[in-house]
Amino acid sequence: MDRVSAFEEPLRKLLGGPTAKVMAEHLDLHTVGDLLHHYPRRYEERGRLTALTDLPLDEHVTVVAQVADARVLTFNGGRGKRLEVTLTDGHGRLQLVFFGHGVHKPHKDLLPGRRAMFAGKVSVFNRKTQLAHPTYQLLDAASADDAEAAEAVDAFAGKLLPIYPACKQIDSWRIAKAVDAVLPSAREAVDPLPGALREGRGFIPLPEALLKIHRPAAKADVAAARDRLKWDEAFVLQVALARRRYADTQLPAVARRPVAGGLLDAFDAKLPFTLTDGQRKVSGEIFDDLATEHPMHRLLQGEVGSGKTMVALRAMLAVVDAGGQAAMLAPTEVLAQQHHRSITEMMGELAEHWGLWREAPLDEGRWSGDGRALGGADQGTKVVLLTGSMGTAARRQALLDLVTGEAGIVIGTHALIEDKVKFHDLGLVVVDEQHRFGVEQRDALRSKGKQPPHLLVMTATPIPRTVAMTVFGDLETSVLDQLPAGRSPISSHVVPAKDKPHFLSRAWERVREEVENGHQAYVVCPRIGDDEDDPAKKKGKKEAGEEGDKRPPLAVLEIAEQLAKGPLTGLRVEVLHGRMQPDDKDDVMRRFAAGDVDVLVATTVIEVGVNVPNATAMVIMDADRFGVSQLHQLRGRVGRGSAPGLCLLVTEAHEASPARARLSAVAATLDGFELSRIDLEQRREGDVLGQAQSGVRSSLRVLSVIDDEEVIAAARQEAVAVVAADPGLEHLPALRTALDALLDKEREEYLDKG
Repeated sequence: MDRVSAFEEPLRKLLGGPTAKVMAEHLDLHTVGDLLHHYPRRYEERGRLTALTDLPLDEHVTVVAQVADARVLTFNGGRGKRLEVTLTDGHGRLQLVFFGHGVHKPHKDLLPGRRAMFAGKVSVFNRKTQLAHPTYQLLDAASADDAEAAEAVDAFAGKLLPIYPACKQIDSWRIAKAVDAVLPSAREAVDPLPGALREGRGFIPLPEALLKIHRPAAKADVAAARDRLKWDEAFVLQVALARRRYADTQLPAVARRPVAGGLLDAFDAKLPFTLTDGQRKVSGEIFDDLATEHPMHRLLQGEVGSGKTMVALRAMLAVVDAGGQAAMLAPTEVLAQQHHRSITEMMGELAEHWGLWREAPLDEGRWSGDGRALGGADQGTKVVLLTGSMGTAARRQALLDLVTGEAGIVIGTHALIEDKVKFHDLGLVVVDEQHRFGVEQRDALRSKGKQPPHLLVMTATPIPRTVAMTVFGDLETSVLDQLPAGRSPISSHVVPAKDKPHFLSRAWERVREEVENGHQAYVVCPRIGDDEDDPAKKKGKKEAGEEGDKRPPLAVLEIAEQLAKGPLTGLRVEVLHGRMQPDDKDDVMRRFAAGDVDVLVATTVIEVGVNVPNATAMVIMDADRFGVSQLHQLRGRVGRGSAPGLCLLVTEAHEASPARARLSAVAATLDGFELSRIDLEQRREGDVLGQAQSGVRSSLRVLSVIDDEEVIAAARQEAVAVVAADPGLEHLPALRTALDALLDKEREEYLDKG
């Protein structure tokens, strides 16, 4: 067997069909290499017990503990049996419960004083933490009355016991047994680090690192192995990103240099305010990139309300001045329409449709004549909207304007990507809220240029520096962290509806007070309505509460009706959600923006881009069901005018729960970068680099994008030097092999954000 095929060997050949099937379906482990890179989460020491006081709710855990007591209870007139076992670590206690026919064996095995490994999902019953029907592996010598128990005792004796990331279908100790079967293959591991780099930094060889991470003799073995494996992960990923950056510099692009006295200058001259220093600085970076004959690849991130749309618009105007077209891709119709509306308003008479837009909505073919604006400026350009729900006549006109070059700027949804959409000369693609688009969608739009167009990726979710280096390492990054003048402060408060119901009553009083003072309010709910096909409802059932609460999430339609008939009687209450017809959604947003609606009860369709300066209050129902970054985005919809904003986070989560801690963190700061760090610390690393970003499994196992900033930065520096010296890695075949293994085809495509 050669060195490569050892790691590519299917697990089913070594472990047998049933075990391999479970590992493939539930842990995404298919080959020997996959399993060898499935590292222990932590290690238990002989004689030590797992702390039982801080087990995470609703997660599958593996603990080592001692039986304190066990008792069998009967119910249903003696027809039913329940075994309750209490575990202890000397400080805290954890209850196990077994029912029915599952009582007999654990009642025999789990006697007071016995020590064992237990695996199960943590839940709460009668305010006590428990594992229901956990699996277990006895670990004390007195219990070694069968071969499997004796084997477990031998493994436990005098060694660190690895605890693997596991699941309900397969326990940590069975994964450990499978690792034992493939561990000899670790000696055939291909070492991706160049020899000089490995020796210069004093790393142990990769085969040794794999052996020590899985079967360490001491804590020092774990430390040495983790140091080495962190570097592998950081370095291989940074090499992939460096190669992508290098490849981008080899592509041709049309330089789009700003033209003096053109559309951009006319726009700047009409601005009723002064750009912030940050906006000027970032615009300068973008203009420098646009002037080069290689495609710009830039990430623009910034605080909620920092003026990213203004920066993007100035870039689009510069490209139009240079004879090209610009396309802005938005994730939803609501956001596309909002961008079109706000950009058209900002441009005024420089947008040739400005005069007609004031008279009628841009839908259902209401554009007439030759589409020229009334009173449009000589240097103006058409700004068109293209969405999937547009009427045939309006859509036909928009497509014609794009292919002839009559329209300099187009704003649209995924409808922009369709084959029938042709551009005269696409020079710039702006992707808003990039995380909502797949690689294929971004590539499809970029492929519509005669040469690769410049790319500006925007996100309103602040990203810690380490994540930017790791996830967006092929993009140059610009940061807007300064709010424009006129933005008002936002005060945020947690409303414990279950513990203090009078707080919720006061929240509705505050909403009414804001309306009476001439302002408007949002009420946000996680679900649309009581429909079985409501995806948010199904998700809510699946993720119902960190407290074991099975109550479905609150719904827009139900809450709107309750408010209109109850605490907000007499106010103009409307709803907005994703299942409404596009015309109806746009009509509601227009009337809300015009002040004809007092309270808008909505789902997260208002999360980004919606700009109604008169809206000063927001009440987020079931706030604990939203993530930190999402709460920050929602909160950014208020405080956009001269009046201060108010955000009330309503929750039924207990005061001591992680959910309440998360909400308190949001209420405590308006710093999106600090909140993004908190958010990342509370989530799995895989959420950052795995499916949430790329749609494929993360390659990171031991590298932490929060804690390992120095490793990532150093690996990036080394990777840049390696790729500069040998772009094709012709002299580093082992590194090329590692890239193929760790970054499969899908992952490579993900790294190509265009």
